[in-house]
Amino acid sequence: MTVAAARCVTSDDVCFVGIGLPSAACNLARLTHAPGVTLIYESGTIGARPTVLPLSIGDGELCTTALTTVSVPEFFRYWLPSGRITVGFLGAAQIDRFANLNTTVVGEYQSPKVRLPGAGGAPEMAARCQRIFIVMPQSRRAFVERLDFLTSTGHGDGGDYRARLGMTAIGPAKVITDLCVMEPDAVTRELTVTSLHPGVTREQVIAATGWQIQFAAGIAETLAPTEEELAVLRQLRLETENAHKEKEHA
Repeated sequence: MTVAAARCVTSDDVCFVGIGLPSAACNLARLTHAPGVTLIYESGTIGARPTVLPLSIGDGELCTTALTTVSVPEFFRYWLPSGRITVGFLGAAQIDRFANLNTTVVGEYQSPKVRLPGAGGAPEMAARCQRIFIVMPQSRRAFVERLDFLTSTGHGDGGDYRARLGMTAIGPAKVITDLCVMEPDAVTRELTVTSLHPGVTREQVIAATGWQIQFAAGIAETLAPTEEELAVLRQLRLETENAHKEKEHA
């Protein structure tokens, strides 16, 4: 999943990066095939080149390795609306068939089963970045028929929803899971499976999806990770784990 997501990034991209799986994917890309990629985190760090994966947007690793750090209001009022950010990477607790996201609550809002981290900058990312890539493990718990709460707009109720709202950005372009890659249908904008990961069957994807998932006519098989990609990712995770252990004992 992380490798497939990393391959979506090029050296020419300017990426607004979420913490967790999105950060792992973007930094793997930077350390392999996309050394020129510009990574931006919500705290205003522009051109960050972390040596380990950050625990949060406030991790000092981001500021100390960035080209510059601007204030959060400046970032959201100037940098993000400028149209210069080509890719936004997001994760979520829930996603629906039109790639709308929930990172707020599971259950009823007033008395939720789980209260999640919240919106942060995700709604603005979903609206303003040229393209959005979503990375999240696939299960019926996460891929749901109806969101418990709409945090970030994807393709709304489908079709020309974004255009009707005046959104000029493409919005969600790919959803990368641990089973497959999905892309929105060109007309309906409903998520459609375009690639299955090696060894994964259609039945597994259907069982892990809370709606009647669609499959592309010419479905492909995701290229397996290379030895280099796996080695770099494993080393990055090992160094991250060791660095955070040192912080805990400090």
